Amino acid sequence: MILGAVLAGGQSSRFGSDKALAALGGQTLLARAVASLEAQCDRVIVVGRSDVPDRPRAGMGPLGGINAALHHAQAKGYASVLTCGVDCGGLGSETRAELTPAPAYVADQPVIGLWPVSAAPALDAFLATDAKHSMRAFAEMIGARPVTLSAKTANINTREDLASAQEQHDGF
Repeated sequence: MILGAVLAGGQSSRFGSDKALAALGGQTLLARAVASLEAQCDRVIVVGRSDVPDRPRAGMGPLGGINAALHHAQAKGYASVLTCGVDCGGLGSETRAELTPAPAYVADQPVIGLWPVSAAPALDAFLATDAKHSMRAFAEMIGARPVTLSAKTANINTREDLASAQEQHDGF
C-alpha cells in the first residue's frame, strides 16, 4: 500500500502568504495536491499542519515532513510514501508509475518522490546530524534514483510563479 503525503508545513516566505490556500484553476494548491495524490495512492495525509506535524520538529524543511510521513506510514502498515509539495500544482496521473520502484525522486523537484518506509530510521539519523539537510543528500544516502517525469509539474514559490501556472492552466 502507498500513502500519499502533501508537504504543507513551509513558511511561504517568498510567496507572502500561505501558499496552500492560493488558488489555481479554481482550486486551492492544497486541494489540487491532495486530489492528484488521491488518484494514485491508497490514502492521503497533509503533513506540516495540525493533523500530522513535521518530525522531529517544525522548521526542518521538506525532510521534516517526509520523516513524519514515513513514520505515520510505517505505523499504519504502508510500504511506501509518495510525496509532493503543496506548491507543485498537482501531479500528473503517471507520477507514481514513473517513480516505481522506490526509492526515487523527481530530478528537478526532489520533494516529489516515492520513499520506502524502511528509510525512516536513516532519515531520523540524518536529521540528528549537523550535516546540511538537503533533499538530494538524503536521496543519495538511501540510493534513490532521479527520474525525469513525462508531465511537467509546477513549482510555485512566488506570486509570479502562480500567475505563470495560471496562464498555462488557462491554455488547456
